[in-house]
Amino acid sequence: MSNLNGAYYGPAVPPPKKTYHRPSRGGGGCFECCCGCIFSLIFKLIFTALIIIGIAVLIFWLIVRPNVVKFHVTDATLTQFNFTGNNTLNYDLTLNITVRNPNKRLGIYYDYIEARAMYQDVRFDTEFFDRFYQGHKKTNVISRQFKGTHVVPLGAEETKELNKDKEDGVYGIDVKMYLKVRFKLGVFKTKTLKPKVTCELRVPLKSAGGGGGGGGFEVTKCDWDR
Repeated sequence: MSNLNGAYYGPAVPPPKKTYHRPSRGGGGCFECCCGCIFSLIFKLIFTALIIIGIAVLIFWLIVRPNVVKFHVTDATLTQFNFTGNNTLNYDLTLNITVRNPNKRLGIYYDYIEARAMYQDVRFDTEFFDRFYQGHKKTNVISRQFKGTHVVPLGAEETKELNKDKEDGVYGIDVKMYLKVRFKLGVFKTKTLKPKVTCELRVPLKSAGGGGGGGGFEVTKCDWDR
């Protein structure tokens, strides 16, 4: 044993394992982080814009205090309303309508006013009012006469209602108004809006002597259609 040269003759020593550093596939983490930041910023901007718009609307309302325009039929004169053969209606109806703008700062352009007279949900005449501008806190009176003949087909229920109106001497006539309006605030004007107004009337028929079978006409408030 003394003449051994010191070399190792035991089991082979395994070589050290080599480690490989693969490129990281997590490079998208930075991209996802950036996207998250962008989306968060967009959300905050939208939320802030909504708050600003809400505050602006509130301030506008507090300054302008817009009120609903009021329509009233103050007088309705019906001198003829009778049916002849073939459901032909002969009519003569005159209306006076007041339009009230209660707003202190808003003016109104009435660019188009169409009025449809209806009986038993059937239109028997259409008239148009002149266009006009209405200033702040103003009341205007508009008048029209509906006169002529028109075929109004009536079923059993409608004929029953007509006979009842004849007995009462008062006729249920609806007037539907189709408008095109613009609002003015200072030098600013809105786009054209197209509201509708319905006036449900009970109009007494005036006799040849000038009297009404059902008494006088009562002032009637018109409603805005939703």
